[in-house]
Amino acid sequence: MKKNCESAAGKSGLASCASADMVVEARFEPLDKKLAGEIAAYIDECMSEEERVCDELQAPRICAIPATFAAYGAGSLEDELDDVEESFAEALFRLIDERGMSDAECYKKAHIDRKTFSKIRTKKDYKPAKTTAAAFAVALELPLDEAKDLIEKAGYSFTHSNKFDIILEYFIKHGKYDIFEINEALYEFGEKILGA
Repeated sequence: MKKNCESAAGKSGLASCASADMVVEARFEPLDKKLAGEIAAYIDECMSEEERVCDELQAPRICAIPATFAAYGAGSLEDELDDVEESFAEALFRLIDERGMSDAECYKKAHIDRKTFSKIRTKKDYKPAKTTAAAFAVALELPLDEAKDLIEKAGYSFTHSNKFDIILEYFIKHGKYDIFEINEALYEFGEKILGA
């Protein structure tokens, strides 16, 4: 398994590759200069966009509460608790079924070990790491809106104030779901890699 991970990932950076029940380290080749440049430009664009939005939000002004938010919380606590959305685990297993994948295909493609996947399946309120939730979004080849939704169900935001999010968004928007290529880019920009 180690040879497969090394040949797929290269030889200059560390990554993890999961087999059925163990994690093995692999190394990355340097990211292609053109791709690194495109990602760096995309990060700069997104980060400057976030700064403009923050500047606009910091300007003092009186805002009306949107009707959808005003209505939220108008009922009793019991009514509100009846409207709880599906959990991360429920959403994950629904998406796996919708894509016709087996559980093992999905967690192996996400480079998540069987032990972590078992926790997600058996512990109702288990909250995976953001990198784990993102790895499943990539393994399932989710479009951006569904990937954001899945990551949010794990309890994490997806914003332009974070390089990890921007890099992941870049690859998803471009329809590139190769976890090794995404991990090379994350590693190159000093971010945590996807998987366990």
